[in-house]
Amino acid sequence: MMRGIRGATTVDRNESSEIISHTKELIDAMVQENELSPPNIASVFISVTNDINADFPAKALRLLDGWKFVPVMCMQEINVPGSLAKCIRVMITANTERNQEDVVHIYHYQAKKLRPDLIREEERNG
Repeated sequence: MMRGIRGATTVDRNESSEIISHTKELIDAMVQENELSPPNIASVFISVTNDINADFPAKALRLLDGWKFVPVMCMQEINVPGSLAKCIRVMITANTERNQEDVVHIYHYQAKKLRPDLIREEERNG
């Protein structure tokens, strides 16, 4: 079954190293928590808020083994007044046997504010 797996993170600074490291950290967690492997991933969409432009967060995926052929696209998030700043959002579309309610969506740093209803208790406090 094809499922969408969401994730988001934030950076403190619009700097390439932080954009890449926080994106890699997020993707690693999404893959681990959902037991994904690159051959089962159809595509990855990454959006960034308009205050992130020092680098492409998709570069982080090229640091992961086996991701060479996974299609990845970066885009800019809608600039909604008052929305969370310096935010990187990720949508992985993958084949999985998990039921929709068993998919683990991952939110790091300030992005935990986006969907507190999807954050497990241990992540909320950690």
